[in-house]
Amino acid sequence: MEIISLPVETDYSKIDSRYRLVIIASQRARQLMEGARPILQTRHNKASTIALEEVLGDELEVLYGKEAKQAQREAKRLREEMKTRQLLSEREEELATEIRKDLSVYLEESAKRQEPPPAPEVTKEE
Repeated sequence: MEIISLPVETDYSKIDSRYRLVIIASQRARQLMEGARPILQTRHNKASTIALEEVLGDELEVLYGKEAKQAQREAKRLREEMKTRQLLSEREEELATEIRKDLSVYLEESAKRQEPPPAPEVTKEE
């Protein structure tokens, strides 16, 4: 198992301290664990190592202050919108299933009504 060599060398013009580096890498690692795709190809498997490589390789856009808060609000809005769409589609599927059940019962009843009654048997009297 290979790990990134420590201490980590980084350009402190974009990331102002090693504490910020840890925070950014941990947030990215959480995203990766929740299913986000890695930005770059790597031989590492652990989310924390992949996240650290992405941060150190300047693959991520780091936002500060108002921009960061606005991006968080936008991400939250998008997540809620996706959740709402998913709930609506699930509800539509449930309604479609209920309608199919109701229609199948109706069609079965109408088919029974349309069948002609059995013809009476005629017997010859002698």
